[in-house]
Amino acid sequence: MIGKPRTKEENRMKLTNKIGVIVDSFGIGVREGLKKAKDVGADGVQIYAVSGEMDPAALSPAARRELKDYIASLGLEISALCGDLGGHGFQDKTANPAKVEKSKRILDLAMDLGTNIVTTHIGIVPDDRQGEVYHSLQTACEELGQYAKGMGAYFAIETGPERAAHLKSFLDTLSTNGVSVNFDPANMVMVTGDDPVQGVHILRDYIVHTHVKDGIRYKEVDPREVYGALGYEPMDHGKIAQMVSSGEVFREVPLGEGKVPFDAYFAALQEIGYTGYLTIEREVGEQPEIDIRAAVQFIKRFQ
Repeated sequence: MIGKPRTKEENRMKLTNKIGVIVDSFGIGVREGLKKAKDVGADGVQIYAVSGEMDPAALSPAARRELKDYIASLGLEISALCGDLGGHGFQDKTANPAKVEKSKRILDLAMDLGTNIVTTHIGIVPDDRQGEVYHSLQTACEELGQYAKGMGAYFAIETGPERAAHLKSFLDTLSTNGVSVNFDPANMVMVTGDDPVQGVHILRDYIVHTHVKDGIRYKEVDPREVYGALGYEPMDHGKIAQMVSSGEVFREVPLGEGKVPFDAYFAALQEIGYTGYLTIEREVGEQPEIDIRAAVQFIKRFQ
């Protein structure tokens, strides 16, 4: 007997990706944030590892083993470390030697803690391929990519500062995929107005980690106003936080309340065979725990 045709929704596979949470989004420190991540139902965590207690220089081999064991004791794993060094990324060739070296140490820490992914911002990729800034980005990323590839690891550029097609054209100039992509659909929606669903397909060969975040764009904005640029002004995390919460240009909102088409976005990730983490990021809001807990449940509706 032939039954009625299955709907598109019924034909769609359910998500099997693990759910991550950025520990720092809780704003309560690493150890307490780890416990909170477990409490809200996450499978794994992403942790900033640039300064303070997570600075690679502050963690001895014994301390790294202890932290890894503690995370495992909570039933968690690390989806990625965040190695964003701020400023204008790797646009400034005079600052790059120190930044490249620091990035390598963050990747070493990641490997010691059981993850092979470090997410970062490299600075806006300019249109002029012959210019000094493009060359500086390319040179730094080539070195980082080769270092990561030699370890079976990745530096993952977060989407947002430029459109997906332009980012892919830059990545295609590198000799390895050691520099790949941390896909953030909300950044694309809020800053460039790019289509995250199409972006997934464009960047399909490079996506190794994702953020789950939502947002609304109210008007066009020069990406340099958000992310900074050499000769313009450096990226300021405080300024970004003010922008995403003010609603003057765009606003980060709880999952499902913005313009990221999650049904189509998650379907696109499935279509390209992405099996990595869906890591929740909440950069603003008065009650991050409530928002993050709700975000976990939002994602589980697709599982």
